[in-house]
Amino acid sequence: MSEKVAEIKDLKPGSYVMIDGEPCKVTKISKSKPGKHGAAKARVEAVGIFDGKKRTLLKPASASCTVPIILKKWAQVISVSGDSAQLMDLEDYSMFECNIPEDLKSKIEPGKEVEYWKIGERILIKNVRS
Repeated sequence: MSEKVAEIKDLKPGSYVMIDGEPCKVTKISKSKPGKHGAAKARVEAVGIFDGKKRTLLKPASASCTVPIILKKWAQVISVSGDSAQLMDLEDYSMFECNIPEDLKSKIEPGKEVEYWKIGERILIKNVRS
């Protein structure tokens, strides 16, 4: 999976971080003050992009963490069968299949253009172009 390294203190709500090998969107960050014998701690609360599970990361604020590299691209829907759609990338015309999120099932139909995110080898449809 393509990722880069960043410090926890540089994260902000709305940014992305890898927790337990899963890409997550940061919802809340709380930092404690440094104590007499230790460094400041940071608690990062995040929600998984693919599974929607809440995850927590607790480390020193100066510690490093991994941030996923998200490729945001557009594709055209070729066909829809059940819960998956066959898509064609609009830049390199490659074909691939992807699961359709519950909230977009009524909007996705052949011929429409969709924005998708590619994180490593995993693909997520984010929205439909009107």
